[in-house]
Amino acid sequence: MKIRLLILALLLSFTQALNAQKVGINGFVRNYTGVQFNNGDFNILQNTLNLNFEMMGDKVALKANPMLYLYDIDSLNFIFREIYLDLYFNAVDIRIGKQQIVWGKADGVFITDIVSPLNLTEFLLPDFDEIRIGVYAAKINFYFGSSTIEAIWKPVYAGNEFPAPGSIWYKPPELPAPATFDRSKEEINPSLENSEIYLKYSLSSSAIDFDVMGAYVWDQTPTMHVQKEFGLDSLGNPILTGLLITPEHHRLYLAGGSFTSTIKSFVVRGEAAYYNGKYFQTADPRAEDALIQKDYLHYVVGLDYGIGNLKLSTQFIQKYIMDYDDFIDEDEFQNTMTFLARYDAMRETLHLELFSYIGLNYGDALIRPMVTYDVSDGFSILFGSNIFVGDERGMFGKYGDNSMIYTKIKYYF
Repeated sequence: MKIRLLILALLLSFTQALNAQKVGINGFVRNYTGVQFNNGDFNILQNTLNLNFEMMGDKVALKANPMLYLYDIDSLNFIFREIYLDLYFNAVDIRIGKQQIVWGKADGVFITDIVSPLNLTEFLLPDFDEIRIGVYAAKINFYFGSSTIEAIWKPVYAGNEFPAPGSIWYKPPELPAPATFDRSKEEINPSLENSEIYLKYSLSSSAIDFDVMGAYVWDQTPTMHVQKEFGLDSLGNPILTGLLITPEHHRLYLAGGSFTSTIKSFVVRGEAAYYNGKYFQTADPRAEDALIQKDYLHYVVGLDYGIGNLKLSTQFIQKYIMDYDDFIDEDEFQNTMTFLARYDAMRETLHLELFSYIGLNYGDALIRPMVTYDVSDGFSILFGSNIFVGDERGMFGKYGDNSMIYTKIKYYF
């Protein structure tokens, strides 16, 4: 009810302030079809209508971005990806409403880019402007010289969305006993006490662009508190008979930053975040609820190079759990690399691209070749493939059966 009232208030403010202004409308329609290699099943049958309504005044503007997804032939999903009000002053901008907020410099990796949670129901395959979930927030930008201070207050919690049972992307961990779930602690009620706060300082200069940030947030992925239930076997010995799992979100403090600089023909990028108070699953029998609390560092360094119509890029990403304990389920160091090669041909109407994630710990990978042809202004056809290879213990190798070929036919208006 509160969310509906917020949307209504935004629409009323928009109507009153911009009644005499012209409405700008644009968007796209898209057909997205994917076929699995191993069985020929159509694992993706999606039609999308994306609309952007924008109105601009001297001191105020509003954007509304409804999206309609039709899956298969009868499953309809309607969302307001964004709907917000902008207010402009001399050296201050204010944005209020549901919005997507993008931070950081990394490509395809989310390190300080944690304001908007992620829709992971189709893993990392959707376009990145669609994988982020809009959040209800108030964002204020203060401008002075080449610097900007950005402050965000997020009163309504929003967390990552994960695949549901039955999805080809649903890969639950193997459990030693049957599990039941208590979800009474999973929800976070909107309140002043439960709000999230983000703060970032940015500087843009001819030599370097950089920012530093800090935040007090909820972990967007719930921690699984596990209680073991025991019975007795025929000889009277205790045996594990079940697990009671209670998902619960916990607070995190984090601090970090990012930079971009040009050295001759190369662009150097970096981004890092230090997370304080993260809970990790552990097999240590002394640990309460099978959890242990540790800090961790997550960072990326990247290098871009372009020559003519060819762009090359690579990144090294590492997650390091500090004060590591051998019982923790995750590796102490999780190392990943990305590679991108993109070439534009035929007067930039034909685009050839290869993007890959490489998991260095287990030698697995996600390889994404694609070809896009711009048939005419606003009309494009894409042919691509998502190829999962490597060890099933890896982040990408466990989806080996989900390798596919797909097409996207898109019309912008």
